[in-house]
Amino acid sequence: MIRLSVNINKIATIRNARGGNMPNLVQAAKDLESYGAQGITVHPRPDERHIRYKDVEELKPIISTEFNIEGNPADAFMDLVLKTKPHQVTLVPDDPDQLTSDHGWDTIKHKDFLKRIIKEFQDAGIRTSIFVDPVIEMIEGAKETGTNRIELYTESYAANYHENRDKAIYPFVITANRAKELGLEINAGHDLNLDNLKFFAQSIPFLSEVSIGHALIADALYYGFDNTVNMYLRELK
Repeated sequence: MIRLSVNINKIATIRNARGGNMPNLVQAAKDLESYGAQGITVHPRPDERHIRYKDVEELKPIISTEFNIEGNPADAFMDLVLKTKPHQVTLVPDDPDQLTSDHGWDTIKHKDFLKRIIKEFQDAGIRTSIFVDPVIEMIEGAKETGTNRIELYTESYAANYHENRDKAIYPFVITANRAKELGLEINAGHDLNLDNLKFFAQSIPFLSEVSIGHALIADALYYGFDNTVNMYLRELK
């Protein structure tokens, strides 16, 4: 079964809007796991506009499934990851003021940089994944970096799903198959939701994990967290 990792950035955004500790991020992570989530993802950014570095340190001891930290490997981010030692680190080429992730790594141009960063994390016992667009050359470049996994950036699939889902999924099937041939494990994420998730999972059944935040948290406003997590899990079966 494809694992569901819930990105809890949006919960932190709500908390930060009023200060204090409501909603309680640590309790939310515990609850999500109890409802069936198989992982928790956070993406701290330099301005700490949602997940704070302190949150990461408080979350690590209480997570009983899998902890995935995403972000651009700047010095402060690297120090945080090496200190907390999550199960997985996902490297994302975000600019500091970027609203949300909007492109994958150029794994050819940045190969030497990624190789160095990935080795440092792997030497610390942390599984690595790198955010990539569904382009064959970027997948083959990812293999050269030594990463354990890739995370396919699925925004283009989500944007074109309702117009032509077969056309939208095609580059992801091709690149996922190539990644599998190269021995890379495959994650996916960005704009996956209850409308488009099932077809994606059926088309690439050997996915290891999907990371979903914004859509899941938004759905939970209507359906409740317990029900929503299980709705997403059913789409992955």
